Amino acid sequence: MNRRFIWVILLIIISLILGFHVGRYYRIMRPQYKILRLGQNKINETLDVISQNYVDAVDINHLSESAVKKIVSELDPHSSYIPVSDTESAYEDLEASFSGIGIRLDMQFDTILVISVISGGSAEKAGLMPFDRIIMVDDSTVAGRNIGKTKIIRMLRGPKNSKVRLGIQRGNADELTEFELTRGDIPNYSIDVSYKVNDDIGYIKISKFSRSTYREFLTAIAKLKQEGVESFIIDLRNNPGGYMETAINIINEFLPKGRLIVYMEGRAYPRAESYSNGKGACQDVPLVVLIDELSGSASEIFSGAIQDNDRGTIIGRRSYGKGLVQTKLDLSDKSELLLTIARYYTPSGRCIQKEYELGKSEEYSHDLDNRYMHGEFYFADSIKMNDSLEFKTSGGRTVYGGGGIMPDIFIPSDTTGITSYYSSIINTGILYHFSLNYSDKNYDKLNSFGNYKELYDYLKQQSLVDELADFAASKGIKKRPTLIALSKDLMETQVLAFIIRNFFDHEGFYPILLKDDPAMNKAIGVINEGKWKPEISGLSDTSQKNESLYSVEFPGNILRKNFMQKVCRNDK
Repeated sequence: MNRRFIWVILLIIISLILGFHVGRYYRIMRPQYKILRLGQNKINETLDVISQNYVDAVDINHLSESAVKKIVSELDPHSSYIPVSDTESAYEDLEASFSGIGIRLDMQFDTILVISVISGGSAEKAGLMPFDRIIMVDDSTVAGRNIGKTKIIRMLRGPKNSKVRLGIQRGNADELTEFELTRGDIPNYSIDVSYKVNDDIGYIKISKFSRSTYREFLTAIAKLKQEGVESFIIDLRNNPGGYMETAINIINEFLPKGRLIVYMEGRAYPRAESYSNGKGACQDVPLVVLIDELSGSASEIFSGAIQDNDRGTIIGRRSYGKGLVQTKLDLSDKSELLLTIARYYTPSGRCIQKEYELGKSEEYSHDLDNRYMHGEFYFADSIKMNDSLEFKTSGGRTVYGGGGIMPDIFIPSDTTGITSYYSSIINTGILYHFSLNYSDKNYDKLNSFGNYKELYDYLKQQSLVDELADFAASKGIKKRPTLIALSKDLMETQVLAFIIRNFFDHEGFYPILLKDDPAMNKAIGVINEGKWKPEISGLSDTSQKNESLYSVEFPGNILRKNFMQKVCRNDK
């Protein structure tokens, strides 16, 4: 009996071993016998079965890429997959520098123009000049071929110390001049401009929160303070965000010690909080922050922290509404997932992420269109915040979560001077191309002025709007004298700003462009009147369903209001 029992046990063990090897053989040699399991291996096994058994040869790598993209697209709208080919350039815009030749270029129809040459870059050393035309890049002709600006930029950028050859047409020369340039580090600035608005108010335009933004910000603050500035306007309009830690560092400059700036929390990530350390250089200065519907992510962290701590006044329009935190996760083939891992919350506890449904990114992308159609860009009473997501600032004011940062003072989009004629020359790029063409034709004269104010005074004496209308007519846009008269001031301001930018960059561009800007003028007024701080400003509580928000009405909005109300009644 004992021997029989031992033999039975041995037979069972041998059968198990034999079964294991037979199963392994069929898994390797006969993939059609595989069982597709639920869970993490199902995709790999499906691709394996297709590879071994499909009727035609297929590109498995392509199928894998498509599968991963489809999976990620079923998540929230801000998670994304970055293929290997795009990983190097995916974050380039947020880095402190990139490798290039050191020029600012633009397209004039199908011609690439060098608008300015960055000091210290290889383009300057090689002798490139403003308004040189790039005809050739290495062995490729790029002029007259409708190659997009993005592709041209990629051709000019590349690894540090690599070389690129340019064929340049200068002036009316028939022959091209060839330049060989060595790519090097080019600063990637994120603060477009900082300047004195008046004797004691300084303006800082932050276009993104990159790795270098905090250092740039400290430099801007120090410069303005040396010039006697005692109050600040921080412009975050059109700022899509960037690195959260950069925004936190800048916010810290404005808050006293121990104030909550932001906190993050997710299913797999415990709550993490950021507090001010009391070492900021601007803890007591009057502060106004400008935002609009394109201010997102880190811009909303900044404005939310200022608002919830009652540190300054927020002016503009409701921000974008991105309250999700992404992190970069490397995959085995060096591609990357930019995956949402948490939500961030402002100090009062609100998450300002707007509503979304998993896998419905296209509907999500139309949110701003829907806001426009419902009149939100023009009328404060068109904005409906969720009463169930009510929170309190440190001073007891009511604010709301669930859909962006609502400003303390609402400034509608200004439609004064916008006519169908103006829209046609803007949408076709005619106004901008005229500015380039005028700068090119009159380069020697315009380049002779010592500062942008002198150039501005000279240009104001020219009949720029008439010349613009002639230029537009030559491009097929019929003159409309009545509409031109209505849009004259707006067109003149923009033409002046764009021409001046070609010679004095942003230092000349923004002071002209913002001269009549409603949000800017309101910010200056709030500071001058001493109403920059919510506790002393007398602003109405936003808990009155936004009806008590201070709002500026423009003449151009009156007709639009009637139209928008009709649209909204018909759009259920």
